[in-house]
Parts: sequence; C-alpha cells; structure tokens
Amino acid sequence: MTGHTHDTLAQDTINTLLQNGLFEGMPLIAEMLANAAMILERAHHLKVGPYERGEARDGQANGFKPRGLQTSFGKLSLDVPQVRGSSQSFQTSLFEKGSRTERSLKVAIAEMYLQGVSTRRVTTVMTKLCGMDVTSCQVSRLTAELDDQFEQWRNRPLPQIAFIILDATYIKVRIGGAVRDCAVFTAIGIRRSDGKRIALGVSAAISEAEPHWRAFITALKARGIGIPDLVTSDAHEGLKAALRATLPSTPWQRCQFHLQQNAQAYVPQLSMRASVAADIRSIFNCQDLPHAEERLAQLVVKYEKTAASLSKWMETAIPQGLAVMLLAEPLRQRLRTSNMCENLNLQIKRRTRVVGLFPNENSVLRLVTAILMEASEEWETGKTYLTLTAPHALETTRN
Repeated sequence: MTGHTHDTLAQDTINTLLQNGLFEGMPLIAEMLANAAMILERAHHLKVGPYERGEARDGQANGFKPRGLQTSFGKLSLDVPQVRGSSQSFQTSLFEKGSRTERSLKVAIAEMYLQGVSTRRVTTVMTKLCGMDVTSCQVSRLTAELDDQFEQWRNRPLPQIAFIILDATYIKVRIGGAVRDCAVFTAIGIRRSDGKRIALGVSAAISEAEPHWRAFITALKARGIGIPDLVTSDAHEGLKAALRATLPSTPWQRCQFHLQQNAQAYVPQLSMRASVAADIRSIFNCQDLPHAEERLAQLVVKYEKTAASLSKWMETAIPQGLAVMLLAEPLRQRLRTSNMCENLNLQIKRRTRVVGLFPNENSVLRLVTAILMEASEEWETGKTYLTLTAPHALETTRN
C-alpha cells in the first residue's frame, strides 16, 4: 500500500470518527499525546533517552516552556521541551506551519482507543506523528504513562461532597472470547465547599451486582467524600444494597424520572397512562413533605378499585422518591432525578458507539476516564451548580 493511499484511508477514518463525535471534548488527551511526542523528539535529537547516558549524547535536556496550540480540539496548553549545549538548535515539528500534526494526533487518539492501545499500531502512528522512528519500548512507556495518569485521576483525593448522583451504563466488551455487557459505574458529586459539580470516579465490572457497587462507593469514601446529605440513583437492587452497607445514614432519593417509567408497568389500561403520570407529578410537585404524603394517600385510595396493583406499588415505591423534599426548595429540581448522570452516560454512549466492541475492560475504562476528566475539568472551572446554605442546606434534620 502506498503512503498516499494509507494517508487517504487514515483521513477517511478520521472524518468518520469526527462525524460521530469521538474526538469531541478531548483536548486533555490530545495534550498528553502531543507532550509525549515532543519528549520523544527531544530524545531523538539528543541521541539518548531521558535519564540515559551515552557517548553519542548531543546536549542536555533543559526543562520545558509553556506554549499554546490552536487545533480543532480547542486550544492545547503544551509543555515544549527545551535543549541546551547541543550542536544544533532543537525545534519540535509540532508547530510546523501547515501541520500534518493535528491530523496525526487524531489518528493517534483513534488508534489508542479503538485498538485498545495496541503497541504495534500506536508505534506506527507515533512514528508518523514524530516524523522519525519510534520504538515499541518507547510507545509502551508512553501508554503506561498515560494509563498512570488516568489511574492517578481515578484515585485522586476528593473534597467533601454534599450530594452524590450514581448511575451505570452498559458497553459491549469482548471477555474470554465472548461478547459481554460491561457495566460502567459513574459518580457525580456537588462539592460542599462551593456547590460546583465534580466527576468523582468511574469503574467497570461485568455486572451491577452489590459487591461491585459496594467496592466503588467504598473507594469514593476512602478518597474523602465524607457523608453526603443525599444520594440520588435508580432502584437497582445491587446499588440499593451497597448504599445500605456503605452510606447507611445518608437519605436515598430514588430517581423520580425512573419512578414515572416504572409506574407505567402497573397501569392496566393504555388510556389511563397520561392521567396516572399527571397524578404522580402532582405528588412530586408538592410544596413540602407533609403535603406530598397527603396527596399520595389520596391517590392510593383513588386507584384501589380501578388499578389495585398500581395502588399497592405507589404506596411502597413513591415514598422512596420523596427524600428530596427534606432539602431547601431551590435544590430539589436538580437532585430529584439521576438525569445528571444520565446525560453524562449519553456522552459516553455517543463516543463508545463509534468503537462498537471494545477488546477488553481496560480499554473501556481508559476512554470513559478520558471523557470524565474532560467533563469534570469544565465543571470545576465553570459556574456554581447549586448554591448551598450553611451548614448543610437541609430544611429538617435527618432522623
């Protein structure tokens, strides 16, 4: 295959991936790859690797200089390697005019995620990116460094969290030669200090069984979230059991959106669905908990004869969606559902759909971590999400 044909195929692949949104919101990962590529370029120029000695050495590494690079990813903040004492000046090819580099960056990112970081494939694209021969050992070191950065982010210390939203989504993964659904757990928190959102963490497991959820939440606690004032999630049995074991004193808010969906399974006639949905909304929209409980009691009686199973379900399930009524009214709208995590999962699905089938759980975790890192950086540097009142924004004390 000629180089021209290879470039054309690569560009076609890039265009397809761009149209499907794989690279949307990936400047942080592009920065990691670009910085790593420049370090390889400097090592090639000096004729020795970092911290290596050799008779052929031509100069010394001399730290880094910050510089921006505008790309279709957005502006990248790069650390450009510097050199001193070399027989020739060092100039990275990353800033060459016209630059094949941005296209190569996209290829590198595509290969790293679509192929589950295949060393052979990444060696090829990093050679193209750097404009010189890159060894598989150098690429292995690079991918290990990237994975280390992701691992550090997933295990970083966390601030005190006032509210936490939990959810899971499923992604196709090849495990032991079979295609399986891999559960990806995500957690979003509202910082107690300033009311800003933060992506707390991500984990991947073969199911949403209680041990997997418990391990995930226990790790969040160990990293410093404290005792949240409220946890919002759906009613998955594994998650409920894990919350009882890990956060027994924190009220649980069952997602009101999911409750509305679940209710329809108990509606005996299609013609009743709209009125049942409106009645349930009337409970959730009450001004306080006593009024909500009173309205629920009325509806339980209303449906006793026309929809007995619905009436019984409402009596036990709807109260699980009323914990948010303990909060000050301005906070309820954003904490009554797990939509915050659902929206994040939509982003994850949009990116991972391009891949289709992941080669292993680690490749899923790598891409989802990258997405969460980008989202959290935007949230933490953006506007306040909720205005919290001292000491903990609760109208009534918790029993």
